[in-house]
Amino acid sequence: MRHQIKALQLLLLLLTSITLSAQQVCTGALGDPVINIDFGSGNTNFSTPLSANTTNYRFIAGTPGDGDYTIAKNTNGMRPGWHQVTNHTSGELNGYMMVVNASNTPGIFYQTAIPNLCPGTTYEFAAWIINLLNYSGIKPNITFSIETSAGTVLKTYNTGDIPDGSSPNWVQYATTFTTTGQTDLILKITNNGPGGNGNDIALDDITFRACGPIITPSINNGSANISVCEGTTGSYNLSADVSAGYADPVFQWQVYTGTSWTDIPGQNSKQTTVNLNNAAKGTYQYRLVAAEKQNIGSINCRVASSPLIITVNAKPNTLASNNGPVCIGANIQLSANEGTTFTWTGPNGFTSTDKSPLINNAQLNMSGVYTVTATLNGCTNTASTTVQVLDPVEASTSFNSVSTCESSPVQLFASGGTTYKWLPVDGLSDPNISNPLASPKESTTYTVTVSNGACSATATVAVNIIKNAVADAGTDFKILNGRSVTLNGKVTGDNVTYFWTPVDYLDDPTKLNPIANPPFDITYTLHAESNSGCLSSTDDVFVKVYPKIVIPNSFTPNGDGVNDTWIIPATDAFPNTKVRIVNRTGSLLYQSNGIYNPWDGKFEGKDLPVGTYYYTIYFNEDFEVFSGWVFLTR
Repeated sequence: MRHQIKALQLLLLLLTSITLSAQQVCTGALGDPVINIDFGSGNTNFSTPLSANTTNYRFIAGTPGDGDYTIAKNTNGMRPGWHQVTNHTSGELNGYMMVVNASNTPGIFYQTAIPNLCPGTTYEFAAWIINLLNYSGIKPNITFSIETSAGTVLKTYNTGDIPDGSSPNWVQYATTFTTTGQTDLILKITNNGPGGNGNDIALDDITFRACGPIITPSINNGSANISVCEGTTGSYNLSADVSAGYADPVFQWQVYTGTSWTDIPGQNSKQTTVNLNNAAKGTYQYRLVAAEKQNIGSINCRVASSPLIITVNAKPNTLASNNGPVCIGANIQLSANEGTTFTWTGPNGFTSTDKSPLINNAQLNMSGVYTVTATLNGCTNTASTTVQVLDPVEASTSFNSVSTCESSPVQLFASGGTTYKWLPVDGLSDPNISNPLASPKESTTYTVTVSNGACSATATVAVNIIKNAVADAGTDFKILNGRSVTLNGKVTGDNVTYFWTPVDYLDDPTKLNPIANPPFDITYTLHAESNSGCLSSTDDVFVKVYPKIVIPNSFTPNGDGVNDTWIIPATDAFPNTKVRIVNRTGSLLYQSNGIYNPWDGKFEGKDLPVGTYYYTIYFNEDFEVFSGWVFLTR
């Protein structure tokens, strides 16, 4: 009887605990998930079956029927009456969820062990469920039961009918419960309605998290988030107000390392100090964890505050520049590269809040250092740029115009700056110096741009080219004695006189085209002379004079020693003469090639009869072939 009373007292205590926490979502601080069932992730659309004893439903690697389930990334293409949804886990595109098509017989469709909880600790249980139906049908009604391994129920929680609708809607269902001495529990999930026409769900992200008192953290007794600037050095007081809830609470400050939360050794009160020394850009996170004294060593028993965040913002990478050097009267353009607000200062009390201010009509007293302070995310940086204002350039040359003989270089000269650029570049030894040599082929006006790096001016120099005297006596001639020829002389150049030598047999040696009538071979020279002192020249032409060609038209080969052969006097001047004689019918009677051997009126050693015969005579390429007749008589 005593044992029965004690058991009844224990049962009443459990029921009281259940009643106090029934359907209560944690309103205090939560710990990191002790249990986080998200059904995993993978590259295939369907995962493998759940482990044995987790469900009595049948696994289908596809669309589940009544009493079936699958582990899938999404419901795309499964059933026309279902919403097309993906798994609930945030940021996990390849995550899975449990898709359940309710059995016709209501009952447990999922259960799993919840080990290693802490005794005497309140936990929040939560799960995300979605009604898959896109039409009005049997509505899912889910009961969550948290039990000890001996079957003692610590908490039950019923969702009520989960509504369907035209759009999918994941809903989190949560409750709290408090453990007793037993810390290895079992979660059972029951579908209270039958399947057949609806009652189909997806389940994801089942979590158990320690639930504790309300923890309100702050930095320097103010906000939970502050921003400072890169390079900051200072101390920051982290503190937290913790409401009642633990009988013997203890605390531990933690810092986030980028991948996990790590205890800060020795920081076990509700406040601590963080020192930043020349802080680097980044986000620094801290939190306070709390638990009953006997549970502080277990991450399954602790709750944590929301993070305290110190954001270290980078200073703007401020650079200042200008378009200088500039000339007096030009505009000064200042520029800054990074920031959201800007403050410029400079000579003569100059100020501006523009990012890139423009200063008109630059004067010498505007030269100097201009400084900009740029602000970005509350952080400032400064940069400076030096503006140089220069006097105008006065370009000058040693002369405005010069004349020179063709092929006789002349040296140009300019002054007034530090750099020089001559155009055009044709005929210049170097267009980028102040004193290039100019050898243009034609008269040219050169323009030089004189600069001091910012200011520039131009000047011009005309180089007039005096053409050299050039004589061209023309091509050689070939004439017959007694004939005349007109010489074909030409002269180019500026301010030129000309004449021929020798003057023999010329009608006027001062003409470019005199008539020549020499009786023998002769060479004439054309002289062209520059009256400007430039180069003169001469050129020769040769006149070949052949003897007068006279061809006799008869001879008397009768043996009297007089006119017995056909003699052609001109052939003596032509060593390659070709003579042919034919009769009236065209038969060849005589032929001579080379030095002419006078014809004796015979053919094959026999005298030819009196009569007329026909000849062709080739003297050389300068003359056409002569043709005609010769009369042979005795």
